[in-house]
Amino acid sequence: MEKKHLHIAAGIIKNTNDEIFITQRHVDSHMGGFWEFPGGKLEQGETSEQALIRELKEEVGITVTHCELVQTITHEFSDRNITLYFYLVDQWKNEPFGKEGQPSRWVLQTELIADEFPPANRSIVALLNKSGSH
Repeated sequence: MEKKHLHIAAGIIKNTNDEIFITQRHVDSHMGGFWEFPGGKLEQGETSEQALIRELKEEVGITVTHCELVQTITHEFSDRNITLYFYLVDQWKNEPFGKEGQPSRWVLQTELIADEFPPANRSIVALLNKSGSH
């Protein structure tokens, strides 16, 4: 049986204080309880950037005005494959918050902890830790 392949856009929302906005996955969801960069699945016919802009508006209430693709990662799970498109979001309108009631917080880029994120996100967390420390 062929595994499901999901395409997901995620926003690394970074403010001028080198803090990154993260949200916590609902405990009942896949990888529940982990922290993540907000975002979601691409819909039919959407580009990853269009999905990112739509998802960030729905999930954290911001309107993205500038973003840049940083990294694309494909990760295999036993039941599904996912391709993650990580965007650095450095300009937006409104203040991000957990619009769907999910816990959220700002964390210094150098203080992100890889183990608090799903396995597919850990390499991007490591990259952010490295780039934030110089």
